[in-house]
Amino acid sequence: MTATSTIEDVTAKVDAAVGAFDRLRRMSPAERAALLDAIAYALEANATTLVPLAQRESHLSPPRLTGELGRTTYQLRSFAQHLRTGDFAGVVIDHAKADTPLGPTPDLRRHLIPLGPVAVYSASNFPFAFSVAGGDTASALAAGCPVVVKAHSGHPELSAATTAIVQGALASAGAPDGTLDVVYGQNAGVSLLQNPRVSAGAFTGSTAGGRALFDVAAARPRPIPFYGELGSVNPVIVSREASGCRAEEIATGLVDSFTLGGGQFCTKPGVVFVPEGSAIPELARKAVRNAPAQQLLNDRITAAYTAAEPHFHAVPGVDTLVRGAATEEGVTPSLFRTPLASLLAHSDTLLEERFGPSAVLIEYPSDANLASLLDPFDGSLTVTIHALGADDAGVADALDRATLIAGRVVWNGWPTGVAVSPAMTHGGPYPSSTNALHTSVGVTAIRRFQRPVTFQNAPDALLPEPLRDAKPLV
Repeated sequence: MTATSTIEDVTAKVDAAVGAFDRLRRMSPAERAALLDAIAYALEANATTLVPLAQRESHLSPPRLTGELGRTTYQLRSFAQHLRTGDFAGVVIDHAKADTPLGPTPDLRRHLIPLGPVAVYSASNFPFAFSVAGGDTASALAAGCPVVVKAHSGHPELSAATTAIVQGALASAGAPDGTLDVVYGQNAGVSLLQNPRVSAGAFTGSTAGGRALFDVAAARPRPIPFYGELGSVNPVIVSREASGCRAEEIATGLVDSFTLGGGQFCTKPGVVFVPEGSAIPELARKAVRNAPAQQLLNDRITAAYTAAEPHFHAVPGVDTLVRGAATEEGVTPSLFRTPLASLLAHSDTLLEERFGPSAVLIEYPSDANLASLLDPFDGSLTVTIHALGADDAGVADALDRATLIAGRVVWNGWPTGVAVSPAMTHGGPYPSSTNALHTSVGVTAIRRFQRPVTFQNAPDALLPEPLRDAKPLV
């Protein structure tokens, strides 16, 4: 078992990260890319050790964990490739001009530099991809920032093993000591964020936990950016036309999506709008009854899932189509149905995120405006729309409204599954994340850990290499 880190442990590891920062920030993009590649190769070489550890601590299946490890190494390599070929430095050049409407202007050259040591908080549901060597760590290292990870209590032994492998890979690739380390325990996690030499934080987890850490970061004498990916119910709207022609397909896809991985994805569709009289609720009920029980990540999550069940039953107007339960094999899915009026009257309960295989179907009347269905929602990671086409009644307005609350709008698909792509946005308005300007997935996540600096009339020989002899943008 791993020991809880003391405040002295945290301080020593942050101090080491500060020492590493001066070398990391001066490394060339190719050198930082080599570090990321080395981590990816080391993780793959140790898969037979890491996957069984992850299975024992998380209850996730070997195929799921093997796939997630592959996603993790892909993330690392995608950042490495971006460092070699992409516009990671955000260079903007504006040469001096003698004659403008406002008079002469100076030579201005702007680029992005790394912030400094970053605190990363691991997630329970992705022991590889959002943990010690996950996307937050990859993007911080790509930016030139050392990382201190707060290990998740759900997989401490895996975190220790992963840290040792990553540290070995970094050392062999020429990284300075202190480039990556890990701390354990809730108090250590708070102390880490309070350390005045930590420059940013990144978190994936619950709204309550993320908001508490966000408040810590904001309350420091010198506040720092905190990028939290928090809660989301990911609403789905099914048009009247799609319900009439694709009911069975949509019902099956919904059940597959909200039960995937035991319903423990932050992008799980939790609230689904269907027209009154739709066949979807009954078709979904049949599919849910055939869904197997699944073990959740740990006993605490299982207890929370079970405890939330009565909250939904108690809401006036809610029809429990399938009652979930905890069994020896794991938990079984829950499915609820209620009219739109009930949702509007009891949104605090019905829009509560429930971690696990549970969903609520909301039946809207024939005269409902589809865009207005999204009015009760705060920020969401995703909004999904199922339609036959762009001409479905109300769909265009609903799509437009979706962009105001979500970071990703899904058309005729399901939100579970987040592609590692430069075009991906995994984030959104609060409470889905604490900063809607950025993504936690994809190579543009690097920009969370950079800040702009502009040089004015500086000699070319003293400029950073990306800014020397550069041509102005047209």
